[in-house]
Amino acid sequence: MDSENKPARINLKEPKWDQSTYLGRAFHFFTVTNPVNLLLSSKQLDDAKELLQQYSEYKEPAGTTEEQLWNAKYRYDSAFHPDTKEKMTLIGRMSAQVPMNMTITGCMLTFYRTTPAVLFWQWINQSFNAIVNYTNRSGDSPIPVNTLLASYLMATGGAVSTALVLNSQVKKLPKIVGRYVPFAAVAAANCINIPMMRQREIQNGIPVFDVNGNRLGDSKIAAKYSIFQVVVSRIGMALPGMAIPPLLMVRLEKGSFLKRFPVMNAPIQVGLVGLCLVFATPLCCALFPQKSSLSVGALEPGLRKRIREIDVDIERVYFNKGL
Repeated sequence: MDSENKPARINLKEPKWDQSTYLGRAFHFFTVTNPVNLLLSSKQLDDAKELLQQYSEYKEPAGTTEEQLWNAKYRYDSAFHPDTKEKMTLIGRMSAQVPMNMTITGCMLTFYRTTPAVLFWQWINQSFNAIVNYTNRSGDSPIPVNTLLASYLMATGGAVSTALVLNSQVKKLPKIVGRYVPFAAVAAANCINIPMMRQREIQNGIPVFDVNGNRLGDSKIAAKYSIFQVVVSRIGMALPGMAIPPLLMVRLEKGSFLKRFPVMNAPIQVGLVGLCLVFATPLCCALFPQKSSLSVGALEPGLRKRIREIDVDIERVYFNKGL
C-alpha cells in the first residue's frame, strides 16, 4: 500500500488525552497508576508490546480496534520504561504506588511513637523509594552502584534523623502534632533521595528532543528542572495520605470501637491512606507534563548554539521528566 493511500493512524507515541491540560494529564495518570495493571502477566505485557510494534509497521491483525490499541499502549506504558524500553521492576512501576505506599505510609502513621518503629518503617519506605526512583529515572544513563548506595544511605539517614529529632521536640505538644512527624521525614527524604539518585543526570544532562522526537543533545539544566518537578510531585503525592488520616484517627480513637479493638488501628489507617492515594497519586503525577519542555533560550550556551546550527526555528526542546 502506498504511503499516501494508507489510512489515518492513531499517534500511540502520545497519551490518549491532551497533555497540555491538567485534566488530560490526570486522566492519563489515572490509567497509568491503576493498580490493576500489576495483575497483568508477562505474556499480556509482551503481547501489548508486539501489537504496538505491528501497528507501527502497518502489520496489525485485521480487525484491530482503536480500543484494543489504546489498551495495549497503556499496558505497555505501565510496565516498560519510556527511554530504555526495558520492562520495569514490578514494585518500581507507578501502578504499584498505591498498594505499596498505602501499606508503608499506614504503618508509619500507626507506629511512629517508638524509636525502633521509626527506624524500621523509615528504612522500609526509603528502600521502596530507592527502587521507584531508579526504576522511573529520566533518560537512558545507567546509575553506578556507588551512587545508588550513597543515595539510599543519605535519604534513609535524612528521614530517620528528621523523624527522631522532631519526635523528641513534639512530646510536649498536642498529640496530633506528633502524627505529622512521618510526613516531615518523608518530605525531607524526597529532597535528598531524588536528586541523589539522579545526580548522574545533573552531571551529564538528560536527552532533549525537538517536537518531532529528534534528539538534539543532553542538557543539565533540563535535568535539574525535571528533578525539581518530580520532588514537588512526590511531596504533594504524600501529603493527603499523611495529613488527612491522622485527623480522622484522632476522632476514631476517641470512640469505643478502637478502644475495644485496638488491633484494627493499623488496618483502618492503611485503608484511609489507600483511599487518599488512589486520587493523590495520579493527580500529583499530573501536576507537570510528563513530556516536559524548556525554551531553547533557557538551555546551556553550548547546547543552545548547537541547536541554532541545526535549525534556527526550533524554539522549545522536550524531555522525559521521569516520575
